Amino acid sequence: MRTRTRFRRLQIDEVLHVAPAESSIAIGNLKQIRIYSLVLASQRIPHQILRDKRGPYKLSVWGKYQESASQQIALYIQENPPQPENPPLALRFKISPLLILSLPAVLTLLQFSRYGSRWYHTGIADAEKILSGDWWRPITALTLHGDAHHLASNLISGYIVLNLLAFRLPLARIALPIAVASAVANFFVALTVQEDFRSLGFSTFVFCAIGTLGTIEFRLLPLKTGNVLRRFTPLFASALLAIFLGIGENADILSHFYGFALGLIVGFLPSKKSLLWGEKRTTLDFLFWILYFAFFAFAWRRAILLSLSV
Repeated sequence: MRTRTRFRRLQIDEVLHVAPAESSIAIGNLKQIRIYSLVLASQRIPHQILRDKRGPYKLSVWGKYQESASQQIALYIQENPPQPENPPLALRFKISPLLILSLPAVLTLLQFSRYGSRWYHTGIADAEKILSGDWWRPITALTLHGDAHHLASNLISGYIVLNLLAFRLPLARIALPIAVASAVANFFVALTVQEDFRSLGFSTFVFCAIGTLGTIEFRLLPLKTGNVLRRFTPLFASALLAIFLGIGENADILSHFYGFALGLIVGFLPSKKSLLWGEKRTTLDFLFWILYFAFFAFAWRRAILLSLSV
């Protein structure tokens, strides 16, 4: 004699939408809450996914199911410990930013000496002379400064930004692209103003580094954050920092703007894999440092030869 057993298919609405939920047992981004929802659905525990006033999503469970729901989620977390895609990094002070900053520091001190006046006149970014063919000026102007206060402010802000950037990748691999982008930014300033405009200072490099840092952090942010605007938080933050530092008396706003904009592009050069997991320093990094210093040496060689011929 055969017996028939009837199974009733459980509808998803019966699992997710039941009597009004009384309290939340988990709060997080949409991706994480959906995973918890699948855990509870597999155990036929009624629950709801709701938006929380604090920003993230929350998982709410009806009163009598709260204990069993909490146990299931705790068991899942124990078996599958969370591994953040972009983990926070402990603050450390690195030496590599000092290598980059040593160049403007040393050359500016030489500029302040009694023999440096000629360097100043042949190295400053003069828009009219740049457009007339003085190609080295957008490069050499990065290493000159108006006074000690100008130099100190760029060194301090530069170290802070470059130290943060060094957490994501070896600076040797990004220093030269930032330097090239900064020189291009100075050229764009000359192209925009065209005449009767002179500028100098390492701040263009600093703002280019801020843009690079913003793009890198934007690329490392998880794709599914539950909020479209939150996805662009690193870009907004870097733009606000650039505005905060870049506007003031005697500030070269155009070079800051072009430097920041080109820095946003430079931030796409490193591979995301290397940014997420890091790369060990190799002997190739030494070559990158040589290329960075050679880039400025080549430009200054032309400027010095011109100063000696005057």
